[in-house]
Amino acid sequence: MLEKALRLYTPSLSEKPMAEFLADKCDDLGFEDIQIDEVGNLIAKKGSGSPKIMLCGHMDVVPGKVKVRKEGDSLYGRGASDAKAPLMAMLFAAASIQNNNGTIIFVGAVDEEGNATGIKNLVKKEMDMDYAVFGEPSGIKQVTIAYKGRLAINLKISVENSSHASAPWLSKNAIEESMIFAKELRERLEADQEDKTKGMLLTVTMTEIKGGTSHNVTPKECETIFDIRIPVDLNCKSIEQKIATLVKEIAQKRKVEAFYSILDETEPFEAPHNSPLVRAFTLGIMEVEHSRPTLIRKTGTGDMNVLGNQWNIPVVTYGPGDPHEAHTIDEKVSVKEYLKGIEILKKTLQHLKRLHDRKMR
Repeated sequence: MLEKALRLYTPSLSEKPMAEFLADKCDDLGFEDIQIDEVGNLIAKKGSGSPKIMLCGHMDVVPGKVKVRKEGDSLYGRGASDAKAPLMAMLFAAASIQNNNGTIIFVGAVDEEGNATGIKNLVKKEMDMDYAVFGEPSGIKQVTIAYKGRLAINLKISVENSSHASAPWLSKNAIEESMIFAKELRERLEADQEDKTKGMLLTVTMTEIKGGTSHNVTPKECETIFDIRIPVDLNCKSIEQKIATLVKEIAQKRKVEAFYSILDETEPFEAPHNSPLVRAFTLGIMEVEHSRPTLIRKTGTGDMNVLGNQWNIPVVTYGPGDPHEAHTIDEKVSVKEYLKGIEILKKTLQHLKRLHDRKMR
């Protein structure tokens, strides 16, 4: 089933084949109320009674095809790790739920790798969930309880004039000014972090640059895109205020015009460590793997940030797969780990039912 899912190439906002594939599988596995919502999310229900648990994985992958093949214990394909193995593991774990043992809402979300269109649409709905689990590769012995936030900004630098490339001294060069500007902006935003772990670092990364109109004319304008990751002890607003001050200061110092706009904004999120959900995962992993899981903070940003900051319910992110395989040119997942992941999720759902009922008594 995972191999079939990997053969469907589904970059962000082109997930329809995967949604239809999952809808068919949900029907075969006895799910009810199967629907594809207005933005393309697949939503299906299994079981009944309490607790109400959302299992949400994303159907989209980053661009770039990877030949689907099995070599030994490894299954290769775009999305093998991020995040079709976690998504399919959730599907089969949810399928095991019988009536009166809890209600599972299984979601295949769109656009997690893009602007989170799927989860942003989902959190607007009144769904009255008790718990939510997001499917991302964590490795089967690790449970993700925190993600950094994200700010994407577009910085546009303009200089007064352009000149012929044979006389570059006649004007400032917008590309060169952008490089100087970007270096200073990064250094000042990332300052005073010597004692911090990677999970708690604020990072500033240039990801795109665009400037110039001709091979023999100095550029008058240049645009740079920055991807800024924000740890859980900071927030987007404080970083935005800092950026506004720094852009103004550096522009005055360099005597250039600078204008920035925010392209994307996601707050950081850390889930409670002592919820019944974390306890259920601990018990489920110990039962299958005979060792306690590690609770981890990830340096990326996920759909958990959006829902966790809005719904105020216990939430974690979990799934088979090596997070370092995500987005790589030869992405793969261990078949053994994928199958163990299904077992761990099944056990976790059983423990969660018991722990929730005890809490409600």
